[in-house]
Amino acid sequence: MSKMDVKNQEITTESLNESIVTEDPKKTNESFKKKLIPVFFGIGVFLFDQITKWLVITYIPLYTIRLRFFGDFLQIIHVRNLGAAFSIGGSLPQTLRSILLAAIPVVILIIVMVVYFRNNSFTWVQRWFICGVAGGGFGNLFDRIFREDGVVDFIDVKFFGLFGFERFPTFNMADSFIMVCGILLMISFFTQVRKERKANKNEKPAEENKENKTAQKKAKPYRD
Repeated sequence: MSKMDVKNQEITTESLNESIVTEDPKKTNESFKKKLIPVFFGIGVFLFDQITKWLVITYIPLYTIRLRFFGDFLQIIHVRNLGAAFSIGGSLPQTLRSILLAAIPVVILIIVMVVYFRNNSFTWVQRWFICGVAGGGFGNLFDRIFREDGVVDFIDVKFFGLFGFERFPTFNMADSFIMVCGILLMISFFTQVRKERKANKNEKPAEENKENKTAQKKAKPYRD
């Protein structure tokens, strides 16, 4: 082998070593810990939801009203829901209901958590919202699987005939977290997209100015 071939082989080996990017184990652990902290919030949502349902089951007989606030505006009652959030799909056949409201949500929640840990583009706040939605989802899913009578609902709010509802469909704390965290998550996504678009618009004029200046310099004649 000639000296030239040896040098070329060394250069190729160095370029390959430079192209391989190795992740710092410390940074990887820190990133995982940051992702793990909001998960405890999701677990807290799940536990809080189950505790409130246990209290309702223990102290409020089924299909009765226990407490009223502001007249009949807010009522704490005890009902069961065989459907999805806000009693959607409760009239479906048992087999179809089991597939749509138990099996599919399990798959969706697993996918959500896999994406949560593998994706690095979510902001810190978005991760808390995602875990809030997941915690509420697991709370209702637990009821569908382990409670024969269905999901425990107990928050009943007067809706004053809006959208044809004299009273809003009865819900629970899991539904509340899913709805609130879901809305906040969507708002954060829209805000993030708007900021990125503005940043791209600001970058384009700067790049065009640089290109124009470079072109002007090249166009200037050289002086002896």
